[in-house]
Amino acid sequence: MTLAPVYPSAPAAGSSALTGSAPTASALTGSALGGLAARCPALDARIAEPGSRTPQGWADGAELAGSPRFLDALLDAEALRVEHGHGRTPRPDVAASRVLHDYLWSVGLLMSGPWCLERRVPRLRPRDVRVSLTTGAFSVVPGGFACLPGDPAAALPGVRVLPHEEALRAELRAGFAGHVRPLLTAIAPLVRRGPRALWGMAGDDLVSGVWYLGRMLGEEERGVRAASELLPGPVPPFPCGADFRRLAGREGRTYPTRTRTGCCLHYTIRPAEACGTCPRTGDAERLRRLEGDPSG
Repeated sequence: MTLAPVYPSAPAAGSSALTGSAPTASALTGSALGGLAARCPALDARIAEPGSRTPQGWADGAELAGSPRFLDALLDAEALRVEHGHGRTPRPDVAASRVLHDYLWSVGLLMSGPWCLERRVPRLRPRDVRVSLTTGAFSVVPGGFACLPGDPAAALPGVRVLPHEEALRAELRAGFAGHVRPLLTAIAPLVRRGPRALWGMAGDDLVSGVWYLGRMLGEEERGVRAASELLPGPVPPFPCGADFRRLAGREGRTYPTRTRTGCCLHYTIRPAEACGTCPRTGDAERLRRLEGDPSG
């Protein structure tokens, strides 16, 4: 992860790693997203061909937000996964919260990952992101992106050039908010939360994805800085900033942590294993986990 633009090797004129022809914005986006998925084991996503149809048994983000039957099928499958994996039937709002959290985190990482790695913000519309209604896996149709003036792909069709870093961060925040807004509206009655809590959850997952990528690259502190620059405080519609703080551990070590604004309700399934950034998890327990202390 870098905080300055570092671009992948530019395809030679007349060739593209994905298409065998002149490089396109969608080919570059697809390559970036494929590389991101390879770096992030928790991101279950593959790249779909531009112009391809949504396979049977899948739904795109627009369909999830616009058709209750698709959303209900995804929630039912999640409830079955919880039953099989944890031996208990989740409440309907818990299943809905888990589905929403997975969608927000995955889409947030798919949009923020190329920004972290290449200073390119992909344009991902709801219809460009597909979800398996049985497994919850993701598939992405790549398109154009926004970048900075020094990007070697700046002149390609489908690329929007922004003047500076803050404009690119604003593009990422706005693009993510615009993508997830219809789903938040559709799922709100099922998760039984108001707009502030839902947007808090969206902000949590956007920050969490950047932080996770930093850890996967062995550059956690840079990930923390990038997430803090992306959400330095409340930026509408997100009600809170990244708000990282430090925990003091043994031998002078410190660890970054934050407390989520929203909640995925994982603690209702595994009461003894609330998430590490859950408001229910105190600092002593966080340190115990971070330092691998089996006691307590």
